[in-house]
Amino acid sequence: MIDKSWLPLVIAAGVLAGCGETAPTEDKDVTVRSEAQNRLFDLSPVNRDIALKRAIRASGLRCERVTRSGYVADYENLMMWTASCDDGRDWAVFIGADDSAQVRNCVDVEAQGLPACTITRADSEGQNAPELGEVEPGSNEP
Repeated sequence: MIDKSWLPLVIAAGVLAGCGETAPTEDKDVTVRSEAQNRLFDLSPVNRDIALKRAIRASGLRCERVTRSGYVADYENLMMWTASCDDGRDWAVFIGADDSAQVRNCVDVEAQGLPACTITRADSEGQNAPELGEVEPGSNEP
């Protein structure tokens, strides 16, 4: 009688040999964004400027009024926005998927090799300037 106990090993070897070589799959970058991050694009320029001003002030930095803001780029797992304040300072605001914000001076950001504070989309320039009309004599307007 012939010993057939080795037969499963031969079948398994044949199946594995038929698979051929497989190349490892490349890791794809997955961007995870929170609702709050996505909402920054949907806000009006005025409301986005206010949101970025609050992030700057919550970091203990000074900004009375944001005169211009916009989206810069994604950096690692953060969205990078920039905000220019009325005192001439430009701030990089990094928003995380957990809705946290890290604020850095744009001069320092560029010196550290991070993306420059160049707005690529959602630019609020000129959209928040108050419209001043002529003041009529005797009115209470300043």
